[in-house]
Amino acid sequence: MVWQAVHEERRALIEDLAAADPDQWTTPSLCPGWDVHDVVAHLVDTAKTTRLGFVRRLLAARFDFDRDNAAGVARERSATPAETLSEFRRVLNETRTPPAAPATRLVEAIVHGEDIRRPLGFKRTYPIEHVVTALQYQLKTTVSMGGGKQRAAGSRIVATDSNVDAGSGAEVRGSTLSLLLAVSGRPADRNEFTGEGATAFIEHLTG
Repeated sequence: MVWQAVHEERRALIEDLAAADPDQWTTPSLCPGWDVHDVVAHLVDTAKTTRLGFVRRLLAARFDFDRDNAAGVARERSATPAETLSEFRRVLNETRTPPAAPATRLVEAIVHGEDIRRPLGFKRTYPIEHVVTALQYQLKTTVSMGGGKQRAAGSRIVATDSNVDAGSGAEVRGSTLSLLLAVSGRPADRNEFTGEGATAFIEHLTG
């Protein structure tokens, strides 16, 4: 069940964040312009967002997604990391979502989890079924809707640690997590991918 996986990933991230020093919350995340504290505030915000609330917010932001996200971060970023983390704990088991499939919340939990963990040097061994669900969703969803379909276009995406084998073209092999992050628009390390299409895949992502 997707929501069970979402809650498990939120819980794991909260445990990691509880071990971080307050100063680490000012570390730049993998999201341009956002530090760790901003990303956590965003996760709190989206956990609270209902379908109707999303429509109202988007109208207020004049259909500017970036403006809406910035407003959400400002609203949910508390004065201290401890306060923001406490609120994240409070909404951990929420099942609210904007007008999108619940799988988007799992994509968010994993990708934003890595946006935070990688700069802080934290590592998580994700349940592979969680990452597979997230990757499969991203591969079939357009970039305009938050997915990664166009980023994977022209490549056969093959995971080395799961049964994901999707698309057609030159083969690109990598871990399920590395492929998820790449098609989700995160910086891709050429060393994480093999196959005859790997170089072209990276060039397509950065071009």
